[in-house]
Amino acid sequence: MLGLARSVARAQPRLASTFAVQSSSVHTLPKLDYAYDALEPHISGEIMNLHHTKHHQTYVNGLNAAEEAYAKAETPKDRIKLQAALKFNGGGHINHSLFWKNLAPTSQGGGNLSDGPLKAAIERDFGSFEKLKEQMNATTAAIQGSGWGWLGFNQATKKLEIVTTANQDPLLSHVPIIGIDIWEHAFYLQYKNVKPDYLKAIWNVVNFKEAEKRLVEATK
Repeated sequence: MLGLARSVARAQPRLASTFAVQSSSVHTLPKLDYAYDALEPHISGEIMNLHHTKHHQTYVNGLNAAEEAYAKAETPKDRIKLQAALKFNGGGHINHSLFWKNLAPTSQGGGNLSDGPLKAAIERDFGSFEKLKEQMNATTAAIQGSGWGWLGFNQATKKLEIVTTANQDPLLSHVPIIGIDIWEHAFYLQYKNVKPDYLKAIWNVVNFKEAEKRLVEATK
């Protein structure tokens, strides 16, 4: 788990300090900055409640249990057996902690991409915001099974790029700027099996101010 924490520190600077503190203590479910129904009609309050209090809480519980077992493991073989649980639950906790910050009600600026470094970078690397949405929605919708679609900053090329991760794998190759959860629990109660409708709707509540902060920090 410590290796995962170091990788997160490199790829996700805003989360690194929090994760470093938590890695030696008990992980807890982060509070949301808005009410569960604040993202309606784009994401229902029922989905947000279940997603946060049930699914994310399950990853937190699983991560705490896996880390406790890892600390008690007496042999390398026992510790190796725990790697899958640490990766899955640790990734679930990392990804969802980023995801909640990634969203904002329209009354708090959600969905509003204003002029600034993020908009300029999107237009530079994709041509327009509309082209970014089209490409990212298509790439994310094509994920087979469960996973995440990401707008990430490649620190080698200094460009924004669209990438995906499977299951709850955290994004380590890029700095995450915007992440979209494509697990069914993120949309099925409202959008059923029509993933494109969910992907189209979520842009109305993306917290572009938070995304821009991540980009600015990544480019320092």
